[in-house]
Amino acid sequence: MKKTAEPAAAPPAGPEAIKAIPVRHYGRYVTAVIAIAILVAIVYAFGQGKINWHAVPDYFFDDRILTGVGKTLLLTVLSMVIGILGGVGLAVMRLSKNPVTSSIAWFYIWFFRGTPVLVQLFLWFNLGLVFEYINLGPIYKDYWSDFMTPLLTALLGLGLNEAAYMAEICRAGLLAVDEGQTEAAHALGMSHGKTLRRIVIPQAMRVIVPPTGNEVINMLKTTSLVAAVQYPELFRYAQDIGQNSGAPVEMYFLAAAWYLIMTSILSVGQYYIERYYARGSSRSLPPTPWQKVRAHLTTFSSRKVPA
Repeated sequence: MKKTAEPAAAPPAGPEAIKAIPVRHYGRYVTAVIAIAILVAIVYAFGQGKINWHAVPDYFFDDRILTGVGKTLLLTVLSMVIGILGGVGLAVMRLSKNPVTSSIAWFYIWFFRGTPVLVQLFLWFNLGLVFEYINLGPIYKDYWSDFMTPLLTALLGLGLNEAAYMAEICRAGLLAVDEGQTEAAHALGMSHGKTLRRIVIPQAMRVIVPPTGNEVINMLKTTSLVAAVQYPELFRYAQDIGQNSGAPVEMYFLAAAWYLIMTSILSVGQYYIERYYARGSSRSLPPTPWQKVRAHLTTFSSRKVPA
């Protein structure tokens, strides 16, 4: 007698689908409302102030302002070149096993980091009280007051001061590279200088670049101090225009706007330079702001229900 096939057992019921409920962040909404209220209050207060806002766009692209912007950028670049070159040299001296060389670098960093930039600018400008002449033999000879022009004073005051800070930044970057890299390079017969150029410094750039970018932005703003030694840059031109036009406060806002524009552009450049040198430190780089915008736009378009 044939056995009848038993009915197949029903598959076990799967787990019930989880319904995700997003967390409510009420504190964010409260914070946003408070921030917007404060912003509106600040804008209203400035709008009611006795400030001639029409003077700002009238002089925003004035020839003197644009000249000041160009000189500010030039002074920033030249001062940072002096600072970076001097900083690399001082960092190597500081790490040297020669006690004399290391002590000289330490004293330089101690002095220039311990005195304000404005004081250093005035010291350079008034060293004619100590050195009446500058005598370089057959190459150059002149009075110190004629030699130390406002531009040279600005470059020495800003560049040499920046070298002290860049020395510490470069030293931190060099110390971040494992000593085994240097030992391996020396075992292959590479000289100390070649090891620095080919092995150590390229790897140290990942540590050096972010604070250096901050120093560039800070240098751009610090150039406003050279107005005290009669060098005409953006802030000095804005002061002159404000005194002649009777709108000094308005010209300060104009200068602040130009500084914000320049620092914003430098910040974008700093971001991509940091991204470039971070390629070997992580498997995948974080998306750029433009990539994030494209991703959000793509996600938004994919959620649209077709008609």
